[in-house]
Amino acid sequence: MNFIDELTFGFKANANAENAKYMQDYMRGLFTFYGLKTNDRRAIFKEACLNHKQEIKTSCRDIALKLYEAEKREYHYCAIEVLIKELKKKFVKDDIVLIEHLIVTHSWWDSVDTISKYLLGVYLQQFPEETESVINRFSDSDNMWLNRSAIIFQLGYKKDTIEDILFAQSVKHKHSNEFFIQKAIGWALREYGKTNPQAVRDFVTKASLKPLSAREALKNL
Repeated sequence: MNFIDELTFGFKANANAENAKYMQDYMRGLFTFYGLKTNDRRAIFKEACLNHKQEIKTSCRDIALKLYEAEKREYHYCAIEVLIKELKKKFVKDDIVLIEHLIVTHSWWDSVDTISKYLLGVYLQQFPEETESVINRFSDSDNMWLNRSAIIFQLGYKKDTIEDILFAQSVKHKHSNEFFIQKAIGWALREYGKTNPQAVRDFVTKASLKPLSAREALKNL
């Protein structure tokens, strides 16, 4: 078996219809599931990775794309985790095309947030000269999930957060009525508040954010 075949064998052998229904309902019927809890899925994923190290090393991007073509949501999670594991500090500039594809395909908060932080954010740390053009393009897009990614990609940057970009994105999208945009603004600011609480307080005081964004931003301050 190749990597994906072994994943499929493990997923089918451990499928749980009751869990799958609960997961599908939780995701508003957007995706179907095998019904594997996270720890169980990751155990199967880890074992398959150990058994197919060379295949993954040489073909991680193709593997991720094939996994993303699959219907079950567990495959999408594995696609993202393969790339997080294999591409850290090994991105090439063209990987931004792959990252964007994953953000806009099968989009929901569970995948987009992980991609934004651990793929887009890490990619832009490796290629900081690309940050302005990529974030402006994502921010100007009609795709709400690209907008969200432009707001939250610096999660985890801490002292390396580019404050001007964070505040500019928050202001740019502050009038959005999209729940996921309002929440993203608050979340990104709250995280930066752990590093620079006064800057976040001052910004929220002046920015006239939507109530949800402001409340989320100041939650722990």
